[in-house]
Amino acid sequence: MSSTWRAPLAGTTSRTAVVPRRVTVVAAAAVVVAAGLGLGLVMPRGPMTTGQSLAAVTVAVVVGLVAGVLVRSRWAALGGPVLLAGVLELVRLGEEGPTVDALRFDSLYALMVMIAGRGFDGLVILLPMAVAALWGAALARRAARTPPVGPPDADPAVRPSGRRRTARVLPRAGLASGTAVVALLVAGLARPASTEPVVGPDGEPIAGSIAELVTLPIGGHDQGVMIRGADTDAPVLLFLEGGPGGTALGSMRYAGQGLEQSFVVATWDQRGTGRSADQRAPQSTLTVDRLVDDAIEVAEHLCDRFDEDGVYVVGSSWGSTLGVLVAQERPDLVRAYVGVGQMVSQARTDEIMYADTLAWAREAGDAAMAARLEEVGPPPYEDALTYPVMLTGDPRWQQYPTGDDHDGRAGYPQNLFVAEYSLTEQLRSAAGLADTFALLYPQLQGIDFREQVPRLDVPVHVVLGAYEAPGRADLAREWLADLDAPAVHVETWDRSGHTPHLDEPARFAAFMADVHDRSAGASPVAADR
Repeated sequence: MSSTWRAPLAGTTSRTAVVPRRVTVVAAAAVVVAAGLGLGLVMPRGPMTTGQSLAAVTVAVVVGLVAGVLVRSRWAALGGPVLLAGVLELVRLGEEGPTVDALRFDSLYALMVMIAGRGFDGLVILLPMAVAALWGAALARRAARTPPVGPPDADPAVRPSGRRRTARVLPRAGLASGTAVVALLVAGLARPASTEPVVGPDGEPIAGSIAELVTLPIGGHDQGVMIRGADTDAPVLLFLEGGPGGTALGSMRYAGQGLEQSFVVATWDQRGTGRSADQRAPQSTLTVDRLVDDAIEVAEHLCDRFDEDGVYVVGSSWGSTLGVLVAQERPDLVRAYVGVGQMVSQARTDEIMYADTLAWAREAGDAAMAARLEEVGPPPYEDALTYPVMLTGDPRWQQYPTGDDHDGRAGYPQNLFVAEYSLTEQLRSAAGLADTFALLYPQLQGIDFREQVPRLDVPVHVVLGAYEAPGRADLAREWLADLDAPAVHVETWDRSGHTPHLDEPARFAAFMADVHDRSAGASPVAADR
């Protein structure tokens, strides 16, 4: 078989471009800088919603293609993202929070926070940009390539050797793999959040049930609420998660199914958390007082929608602080307050837990932990990232027997990987927790219910875990012993720690059904203080 070929035209070269390389590189850099400025100003903390994530990927792909075509080299896939990342860092200098502060590698928690923040930006911006730049460079080189100058059989060099074939195949395979990863990323980002219907024993949706993800205009900000229940005529339960900055949609999906049989369960993502993570700004208005007002608005909405006179407020950890403040300010909206992992004085709790953890480290011979605690000293701390080191070091309050129906997926971070979150929300929730915690936690230092909440005009029910840290449990018992309320009921569960509702979920569902019966007058309220 013969091959046809044509000689090159006189005076032609292997490149059709006549613009100096220096000019095209500068033009590519200008495009990258402009994109970095735009993304940094519009999304100072990176993409926070599905729409923002998809927009960021689109911008990254366009900029990467342009940069690759202009530079005509694979180096654009490295230089472009590095330059863009540098511009983003400069634009964000005025932002505050662990995920946008200076890079830190002094602790595992600091590293995790950095990955939760900048790591997500790298995934949805820098990775697509790098892959697109490779495509742009490949297209530019192909466009500039001239036809062969002789028949393939005429020159052995025309037939690539095995090494040269490998040198061609590997980059192409890498580009194909990178493209596939970006395509899967876009598909994942585009997946909408959803919640499954509440089903009966036959697996079919229960008539009259409710399963919704709604967005409510609370306090001038769009905030997410998951509402689930087997019967819309059942009493309403408002769940307040801990943190500050935590999100409980996944936790309640894994551990709240028993509650759904007796209540319409509304799990609210507070501003700056979970599905409401993008509503953090402006930071000056994200305060404890504002969150109390927000919780009241959510309760009012639930009462109006489901035609109820009040809701059962269940607060976990920081949510128990928030729940008590709501019950104190608007008892008319609260049928009963229920606390799990009850907080009383955050400042005093921190002091006790610091001393307990230091004593444990010394007794256990953990010299590194003891040295770390001695180095930072007792709280309070200006650096919010110091608190997790102090609060999570003692294993006695983390390793304990739980109920037979305990589902480990109800805890962090497994609870984030449920359909109720979009991919952006799943990956951004950890960053939202860090930033919101850093902003709100210092505001809790002046709260002490022993002095500020001597009375509540609603029934109070508190579940303490036998494995709760004494710095929390002892203060709760002290406050509850003197609390003036229509009823005060305290239980201690032998297979629970800081989160009884997750540690023994079926028992908690039965407990809440009993709370409702008591509130309805079916049985007298027992006091166990």
